[in-house]
Amino acid sequence: MPVHYKAGLGNVGSYQVAGRPWLTGAAIGIGQEHKIEFPYVAKAVTIVASGSSIIRVHFNSTSSGYVVGGKHYITLDSDEDSITFNVKCKEVYISSVKAGSAYQLFAELTGITEGEMYPLSGSGLTD
Repeated sequence: MPVHYKAGLGNVGSYQVAGRPWLTGAAIGIGQEHKIEFPYVAKAVTIVASGSSIIRVHFNSTSSGYVVGGKHYITLDSDEDSITFNVKCKEVYISSVKAGSAYQLFAELTGITEGEMYPLSGSGLTD
């Protein structure tokens, strides 16, 4: 019988092909946190700071676990500072430290539904 492959977390082809583009961005007020949820699992995410202040990028809410205290975030501290994560995920969080923060986000989406992705937690993320 022929084997039928489909998109899935363990399917290598889902990550080898070019991702479907997905863009968003926003200004973010002091002390606020934005949760960006993707319609499909991302294979890479790029965040660009587009404001005059500091933003933090993380994979869990600052209210869950030890995200801030454990420094489980990346800081973008100047206008046009950017980072690309080559990771599979269904969401990312961006929080602001000071007024004047904003961001732009580009994600490369796979064909894997977001419901197949497990929560990102544990050492280095929430512990």
